[in-house]
Amino acid sequence: MEQLHLELKKLIIDSLNLEDISVDDIGTDEPLFNDGLGLDSIDALELGLALKKQYSITLDSDDKEARQHFASVATLADYIASVKAA
Repeated sequence: MEQLHLELKKLIIDSLNLEDISVDDIGTDEPLFNDGLGLDSIDALELGLALKKQYSITLDSDDKEARQHFASVATLADYIASVKAA
C-alpha cells in the first residue's frame, strides 16, 4: 500500500503542476483540501481525470462518498485498492 501512496503523491504533484511541493511534503493522512494541502474544486476535477487515466477508475462527482475518497492520499489509495480488488 505504501507504493500506492507514493504513486498517488507523485500523481498529485504531476497532474496539478505543484512544482514547489515534493512527495515528502504530502502527508499520507493529511487532508488534500482546505487546511491540508489546500487543493480546490478545480484541482479535484483535474485529479479525478488523472486517476481515471492512470488507474481506469471513475469518481462520480454526484456520489456522496466521492468527497470521502478524496479526503487524503490514504483514503484515495484505499478506494483504488478496493475498486481494483472487485
